[in-house]
Order: sequence, then structure tokens, then C-alpha cells
Amino acid sequence: MRRRIVTFDDLRDAITAYRLPRVLIAALELNLFTAIGTNAWTIPALARGVKVSERGLAILCRNLAMAGLLKKKGATYTNSRLGATALNADHPTYRRDYIRLIISHWADWGRLLESVKSGLPLDHDEPEEPGYRRRFTWAMHHRTLEIAPKIAAQINLRGARTLLDLGGGPGTYAMAFLAKNPTVRATVCDRPAALDVAREIASTHKAGPRLSYLPLDVMTEGIPGAYDVIWYSNVLHIYSPKDNQALFRRALASLNPGGRLLIQDAFLHDRNGLFPEEAEDR
Repeated sequence: MRRRIVTFDDLRDAITAYRLPRVLIAALELNLFTAIGTNAWTIPALARGVKVSERGLAILCRNLAMAGLLKKKGATYTNSRLGATALNADHPTYRRDYIRLIISHWADWGRLLESVKSGLPLDHDEPEEPGYRRRFTWAMHHRTLEIAPKIAAQINLRGARTLLDLGGGPGTYAMAFLAKNPTVRATVCDRPAALDVAREIASTHKAGPRLSYLPLDVMTEGIPGAYDVIWYSNVLHIYSPKDNQALFRRALASLNPGGRLLIQDAFLHDRNGLFPEEAEDR
């Protein structure tokens, strides 16, 4: 966020900007886009279907139509293209796990004061749970579906034969690099539950046979093998500088001569370190 708050009106506008996100999350919590599907609905009929009040639903749908997620014609509402596809549980492109993650983030941000007081992440004392890791990995796949091919198109891997997607979760970036570079073989490295998702995704891709899997705790274990390129995307921000420096030493030891470590994350490039920007470094 780069908009500066100078006046009280600026403060009010910034604080009340929560209203549209809360409208969107309420609709997702109601599975409203799934309920609407491909049909046109009046408010009374739709309210009976999702078991809410007509008045409340009318207000919600009007706001969703203002935002472009629903279409209103006379007394009826229909889904927008996005509502009918990625937000609709009955459509093959439904992004279930990413939607669930977004909804959970709303609750997490509501506990910000707790985290500020303790200086710790909200889940710092919770054990790693394979079911959560699997859901989170699918969410990361849904998040990067469109951007991964664009990133792969911008990075020249000429001369490279092997790539390690370090902490790569679903392997979405690895698959994008493989699709762009037919002579490259890739390995995705992460926890076993994440790699189960990566295998499912790779099985649907033509380049899937060129992807290998390395179960590893990247923060505590050495990295076996040698690679021409190591890709480290959106993991850096999770760990401390000390942890990342230790990981970089292990990663560099696994690079072939002339190899490259490519890092993508939100970096603070401005002098005062106030404005993070998504970028790739090497």
C-alpha cells in the first residue's frame, strides 16, 4: 500500500476499506456462487436455497453486482464469468483451497494485535499437520497458475539441464520452466504431503515425466545432488535472515560451477524499506 494517510478522511477511507472484502468473503462463506451456478435467480428463490433472509441477501447481491461478480437484470441475478468458474464448486476450475486460505486469512488478520504483542506467528506452537500442508499446497498452486508461465517466459535457462524448485510445494513453477525448456529436467523439493500434490499436478502435464521429487526439510537438511539452477520462490519472507543465510550456503554447495540461485519474493528496494515489491533476484 503506497497511499499515504494525511487527513482524518484518509484514515476513515483506509479503515473502512474492509467493507468490500467482507462482502466478498460473506458470499464465499455462503457458497453463493455455487448456489447460483448457471441459472438466473430472484432474491426470494435464492434466499430459500441458501437459507438466509431476503433482505440480507438482497443487500449482499447488490454489492456483489456493483463489484462485477454478479450480473443484475431486472429482479434476477446471474453469475459473472469468474463467479461461474473459479468461485463455483461445481466447475472444474474451482479454486477451493485458495479460497479457503483467503477466508482463513481474514480471521488471522483479526488477531494481529495478539501477534504484535507476542512477536510470534499465530501458529508458532502448532505441529505440522499433513492435511493442512496438502490444502496449503493446493492453494499455492491455485495462486500461481497464471503467473508461473509468465515468470518462466522471462527467465532464460539456455544451457541449463537441471533445475531444483527449492521449497517448491506443488511444483507449479517447476512445471512452467519445464514447459518452456524441453531439454531441462527439474526436481521439486518440499515436505512429503506437498510432494503428493505435486505428483498429482505433474501427472496431468506433458512435461510431468521430467519432474522428480525430493522430500526434505529445507531448513534443517542438506541438499543432495547438483543443479544448474535453483529456484527459491516466495519462501524467503517466512524465515529469519539467519535461517535464509544458512539455507543459501547449503544451496550454493549444490550448484554446479556457473550455476544460478534465483530468488523470487517481495523485496524492499526503496531507501527506507517501506514498500515491498514482488521481484526476482539472482
